Amino acid sequence: MEQVVVATNFVTASEASYQALKTATLLKTLNVNALIMGDIGVGKKCLASFVLPDASIVDASSFDESLVSLDSCSELIITNIENSPNLKRLTETIKEKQVRVIATSKHSFSNEFIDDLFSVKFDIPSLSKRSEDVELLIKLFETEAVALFGGEQKIDLASFRPDLSQNAKSLKRQVMISYLHQDIQDIELMQIIQNYLHDKIGSQSDYRKYLHLYEVPLIRAGLERFGSQLQLADKLGLNRNTLRKKIAENKEYL
Repeated sequence: MEQVVVATNFVTASEASYQALKTATLLKTLNVNALIMGDIGVGKKCLASFVLPDASIVDASSFDESLVSLDSCSELIITNIENSPNLKRLTETIKEKQVRVIATSKHSFSNEFIDDLFSVKFDIPSLSKRSEDVELLIKLFETEAVALFGGEQKIDLASFRPDLSQNAKSLKRQVMISYLHQDIQDIELMQIIQNYLHDKIGSQSDYRKYLHLYEVPLIRAGLERFGSQLQLADKLGLNRNTLRKKIAENKEYL
């Protein structure tokens, strides 16, 4: 079952994604409008482009651009259709111009205009429900990261906690950052922090406000490496009560 739609990077290691691809493959042979639903980063746009590889893509929130596109093409991918300022007029224009549309939405929804226009609607589950896809995506993102940054370090899946808050979008970012940081130098790390702080500082309380940027990573790394507050306090040369106070102050990050 495991495969990748090369043109779109949509993976089908799980049964749910495999069924979604089967539906999309069927849609390639049918001249019908379809709505693909799911959270950000689950692969909606990937499958839409798989169905209509030559179609332009427009965001429904850009209403005027959507109407112009409908007036100049026979196929169109419309993303975030739930954000259209005038869904009634948009769907009427699609019918009038006889444009074939594959649309996406971030959540399941139904109304008279949507139900009338789209004869096929299906969901793509979040990656949290597609563990097989997560493992395959990590491997794919590793390959991309090595091509971009070099290095040979592989992610230990046993200890890796994938960030699935935005599905593949957040997972890819996490993998890329992991590879970017594996050979980072002190000066480069300081430059990153400097760039982050440049436009944020400006008040008399900023020293304490941003102190957690230095303390939290140090405490996290120390607790992970040494396993106890007592050992970490000794390694950092801190009184144990001082370390406890630091942990309490930064509890929202630890």
